Amino acid sequence: MNSTPDVPPRPAMRALTAVEGRVLAVLVEKQHTVPDTYPLSLNSLTAGCNQKTARSPVMNVSEADVLAAIDDLKRLSLVNEGSSSRVPRFEHNMNRVLGLPSQAGALLTTLLLRGPQTAAELRLNSARLHGFADISSVEAFLDELAASEPPRVVKLPRAPGGRESRWMHLLCGEVEISDVYVAERSGAEGTVPASEFDALKAEQQRLADELARLQSIVRHMATELGISIDTIG
Repeated sequence: MNSTPDVPPRPAMRALTAVEGRVLAVLVEKQHTVPDTYPLSLNSLTAGCNQKTARSPVMNVSEADVLAAIDDLKRLSLVNEGSSSRVPRFEHNMNRVLGLPSQAGALLTTLLLRGPQTAAELRLNSARLHGFADISSVEAFLDELAASEPPRVVKLPRAPGGRESRWMHLLCGEVEISDVYVAERSGAEGTVPASEFDALKAEQQRLADELARLQSIVRHMATELGISIDTIG
Protein backbone atom coordinates (compact mmCIF):
# COMPACT_ATOMS: atom_id res chain seq x y z
CA MET A 1 0.00 0.00 0.00
CA ASN A 2 1.33 3.42 -0.94
CA SER A 3 1.92 5.75 1.95
CA THR A 4 1.50 9.48 1.72
CA PRO A 5 4.86 11.21 2.26
CA ASP A 6 5.11 13.57 5.18
CA VAL A 7 4.75 17.20 4.21
CA PRO A 8 7.73 19.12 5.57
CA PRO A 9 6.88 22.11 7.75
CA ARG A 10 7.07 25.49 6.10
CA PRO A 11 10.03 27.63 7.13
CA ALA A 12 9.26 30.01 9.95
CA MET A 13 8.43 33.54 8.85
CA ARG A 14 9.20 36.49 11.06
CA ALA A 15 6.29 38.16 12.82
CA LEU A 16 4.70 40.93 10.82
CA THR A 17 4.30 44.42 12.18
CA ALA A 18 0.79 45.74 12.72
CA VAL A 19 1.02 47.92 9.61
CA GLU A 20 2.35 45.03 7.50
CA GLY A 21 -0.51 42.85 8.70
CA ARG A 22 -3.05 45.55 7.84
CA VAL A 23 -1.56 46.15 4.38
CA LEU A 24 -1.59 42.43 3.59
CA ALA A 25 -5.16 41.96 4.81
CA VAL A 26 -6.47 44.98 2.91
CA LEU A 27 -5.01 43.63 -0.33
CA VAL A 28 -6.75 40.28 0.21
CA GLU A 29 -10.02 41.97 1.17
CA LYS A 30 -10.12 44.38 -1.77
CA GLN A 31 -9.29 41.61 -4.24
CA HIS A 32 -12.71 40.18 -3.37
CA THR A 33 -14.75 43.31 -2.66
CA VAL A 34 -13.53 45.69 -5.40
CA PRO A 35 -12.02 43.41 -8.07
CA ASP A 36 -12.35 46.11 -10.76
CA THR A 37 -9.75 48.29 -9.01
CA TYR A 38 -7.45 45.46 -7.93
CA PRO A 39 -4.39 45.40 -7.82
CA LEU A 40 -4.46 48.51 -5.64
CA SER A 41 -2.66 51.81 -6.07
CA LEU A 42 -0.76 53.19 -3.09
CA ASN A 43 -3.49 55.76 -2.50
CA SER A 44 -6.27 53.16 -2.49
CA LEU A 45 -4.26 50.83 -0.29
CA THR A 46 -3.60 53.58 2.25
CA ALA A 47 -7.30 54.49 2.30
CA GLY A 48 -8.15 50.84 2.93
CA CYS A 49 -5.68 50.69 5.82
CA ASN A 50 -7.21 53.80 7.39
CA GLN A 51 -10.81 52.71 6.83
CA LYS A 52 -12.99 53.44 9.86
CA THR A 53 -15.48 50.59 9.44
CA ALA A 54 -14.74 46.85 9.67
CA ARG A 55 -11.36 47.57 11.27
CA SER A 56 -10.01 46.90 14.75
CA PRO A 57 -7.98 48.74 15.69
CA VAL A 58 -8.64 51.78 13.51
CA MET A 59 -5.34 53.03 12.11
CA ASN A 60 -4.04 56.34 10.78
CA VAL A 61 -1.04 55.55 8.61
CA SER A 62 0.64 57.63 5.91
CA GLU A 63 1.49 56.59 2.37
CA ALA A 64 5.13 56.49 3.46
CA ASP A 65 4.22 54.02 6.24
CA VAL A 66 2.34 51.84 3.76
CA LEU A 67 5.13 51.99 1.19
CA ALA A 68 7.69 50.93 3.81
CA ALA A 69 5.44 48.01 4.78
CA ILE A 70 5.07 47.04 1.12
CA ASP A 71 8.84 46.95 0.67
CA ASP A 72 9.22 44.63 3.67
CA LEU A 73 6.34 42.41 2.52
CA LYS A 74 7.97 42.15 -0.91
CA ARG A 75 11.06 40.69 0.75
CA LEU A 76 8.83 38.01 2.27
CA SER A 77 7.20 37.41 -1.16
CA LEU A 78 3.82 38.28 0.38
CA VAL A 79 3.27 41.28 -1.91
CA ASN A 80 4.08 41.83 -5.58
CA GLU A 81 4.12 45.02 -7.63
CA GLY A 82 2.29 44.84 -10.93
CA SER A 83 4.04 45.91 -14.12
CA SER A 84 1.07 46.50 -16.42
CA SER A 85 0.28 50.06 -15.31
CA ARG A 86 2.13 53.37 -15.25
CA VAL A 87 0.83 53.87 -11.70
CA PRO A 88 2.39 51.31 -9.33
CA ARG A 89 -0.19 48.79 -8.19
CA PHE A 90 0.19 46.08 -5.60
CA GLU A 91 -1.24 42.61 -5.09
CA HIS A 92 -0.91 39.99 -2.39
CA ASN A 93 0.56 36.53 -2.60
CA MET A 94 -0.54 35.40 0.86
CA ASN A 95 -2.33 32.15 0.15
CA ARG A 96 0.47 30.69 -1.97
CA VAL A 97 3.30 31.77 0.34
CA LEU A 98 1.54 30.52 3.47
CA GLY A 99 0.11 27.45 1.75
CA LEU A 100 -3.52 28.33 2.52
CA PRO A 101 -6.76 27.32 0.82
CA SER A 102 -9.01 30.27 0.04
CA GLN A 103 -11.31 29.47 2.97
CA ALA A 104 -8.49 29.62 5.49
CA GLY A 105 -7.16 32.77 3.81
CA ALA A 106 -10.55 34.45 4.26
CA LEU A 107 -10.58 33.67 7.98
CA LEU A 108 -6.99 34.78 8.51
CA THR A 109 -7.69 38.03 6.64
CA THR A 110 -10.76 38.74 8.76
CA LEU A 111 -8.76 38.20 11.95
CA LEU A 112 -6.05 40.55 10.67
CA LEU A 113 -8.63 43.22 9.92
CA ARG A 114 -10.91 42.91 12.95
CA GLY A 115 -8.95 41.28 15.76
CA PRO A 116 -10.14 38.42 18.03
CA GLN A 117 -13.50 36.93 17.05
CA THR A 118 -15.65 33.89 17.73
CA ALA A 119 -16.31 31.35 14.99
CA ALA A 120 -19.81 32.77 14.58
CA GLU A 121 -18.47 36.31 14.22
CA LEU A 122 -15.88 35.10 11.72
CA ARG A 123 -18.53 33.42 9.60
CA LEU A 124 -20.51 36.67 9.47
CA ASN A 125 -17.57 39.03 8.98
CA SER A 126 -15.83 36.95 6.30
CA ALA A 127 -18.96 36.48 4.17
CA ARG A 128 -17.72 38.83 1.41
CA LEU A 129 -14.49 36.84 1.13
CA HIS A 130 -15.98 33.36 1.38
CA GLY A 131 -19.45 32.02 2.14
CA PHE A 132 -19.20 29.35 4.83
CA ALA A 133 -22.13 26.93 5.00
CA ASP A 134 -22.17 26.83 8.79
CA ILE A 135 -20.15 27.54 11.90
CA SER A 136 -18.78 24.01 12.04
CA SER A 137 -17.04 24.52 8.69
CA VAL A 138 -15.47 27.72 10.04
CA GLU A 139 -14.26 25.84 13.12
CA ALA A 140 -12.81 23.05 10.96
CA PHE A 141 -10.62 25.51 9.03
CA LEU A 142 -9.65 27.30 12.24
CA ASP A 143 -8.56 23.98 13.73
CA GLU A 144 -6.42 23.32 10.64
CA LEU A 145 -4.82 26.74 10.91
CA ALA A 146 -4.10 26.16 14.60
CA ALA A 147 -2.62 22.72 13.95
CA SER A 148 -0.39 23.82 11.06
CA GLU A 149 3.35 24.16 11.52
CA PRO A 150 3.90 26.92 12.33
CA PRO A 151 0.40 27.62 13.71
CA ARG A 152 -1.37 30.57 12.11
CA VAL A 153 -4.16 31.08 14.66
CA VAL A 154 -4.76 30.35 18.31
CA LYS A 155 -7.94 29.66 20.26
CA LEU A 156 -7.97 32.05 23.20
CA PRO A 157 -9.03 30.95 26.69
CA ARG A 158 -12.64 31.85 27.32
CA ALA A 159 -12.91 35.14 29.15
CA PRO A 160 -14.59 35.15 32.57
CA GLY A 161 -18.32 35.22 31.89
CA GLY A 162 -17.80 34.67 28.17
CA ARG A 163 -20.02 32.18 26.34
CA GLU A 164 -17.72 31.42 23.41
CA SER A 165 -13.99 31.36 22.88
CA ARG A 166 -12.41 33.81 20.47
CA TRP A 167 -9.73 33.11 17.89
CA MET A 168 -6.78 35.30 16.97
CA HIS A 169 -4.15 35.18 14.23
CA LEU A 170 -0.45 34.71 15.01
CA LEU A 171 1.04 36.47 11.99
CA CYS A 172 2.05 39.43 14.14
CA GLY A 173 3.46 37.31 16.95
CA GLU A 174 2.12 35.80 20.14
CA VAL A 175 -1.13 37.15 21.54
CA GLU A 176 -1.21 38.98 24.86
CA ILE A 177 -4.20 37.37 26.55
CA SER A 178 -4.54 40.17 29.10
CA ASP A 179 -5.00 42.73 26.32
CA VAL A 180 -7.74 40.61 24.77
CA TYR A 181 -9.57 40.35 28.10
CA VAL A 182 -9.47 44.11 28.53
CA ALA A 183 -10.98 44.58 25.06
CA GLU A 184 -13.67 41.97 25.73
CA ARG A 185 -14.61 43.53 29.06
CA SER A 186 -14.88 46.93 27.42
CA GLY A 187 -17.19 45.46 24.80
CA ALA A 188 -19.31 43.72 27.44
CA GLU A 189 -19.71 47.00 29.31
CA GLY A 190 -20.93 48.68 26.15
CA THR A 191 -17.91 50.93 25.77
CA VAL A 192 -17.42 51.96 22.15
CA PRO A 193 -14.13 53.63 21.14
CA ALA A 194 -14.56 57.18 19.89
CA SER A 195 -13.23 56.29 16.44
CA GLU A 196 -15.77 53.48 16.04
CA PHE A 197 -18.59 55.69 17.36
CA ASP A 198 -17.70 58.40 14.83
CA ALA A 199 -17.62 55.79 12.08
CA LEU A 200 -21.08 54.54 13.08
CA LYS A 201 -22.43 58.09 13.07
CA ALA A 202 -20.94 58.70 9.63
CA GLU A 203 -22.48 55.49 8.31
CA GLN A 204 -25.86 56.43 9.80
CA GLN A 205 -25.67 59.81 8.10
CA ARG A 206 -24.70 58.21 4.79
CA LEU A 207 -27.72 55.89 4.97
CA ALA A 208 -30.00 58.80 5.87
CA ASP A 209 -28.72 60.81 2.90
CA GLU A 210 -29.20 57.82 0.61
CA LEU A 211 -32.75 57.32 1.86
CA ALA A 212 -33.54 61.00 1.25
CA ARG A 213 -32.12 60.74 -2.27
CA LEU A 214 -34.25 57.69 -3.05
CA GLN A 215 -37.35 59.35 -1.64
CA SER A 216 -36.71 62.36 -3.89
CA ILE A 217 -36.40 60.07 -6.92
CA VAL A 218 -39.67 58.32 -6.05
CA ARG A 219 -41.49 61.64 -5.66
CA HIS A 220 -40.16 62.84 -9.01
CA MET A 221 -41.22 59.63 -10.76
CA ALA A 222 -44.67 59.79 -9.14
CA THR A 223 -45.11 63.37 -10.34
CA GLU A 224 -44.07 62.41 -13.89
CA LEU A 225 -46.61 59.56 -13.87
CA GLY A 226 -49.35 61.64 -12.27
CA ILE A 227 -49.49 59.42 -9.22
CA SER A 228 -50.18 60.70 -5.73
CA ILE A 229 -47.78 59.09 -3.27
CA ASP A 230 -50.39 59.46 -0.53
CA THR A 231 -52.65 56.98 -2.35
CA ILE A 232 -49.91 54.34 -2.78
CA GLY A 233 -50.28 51.28 -0.56
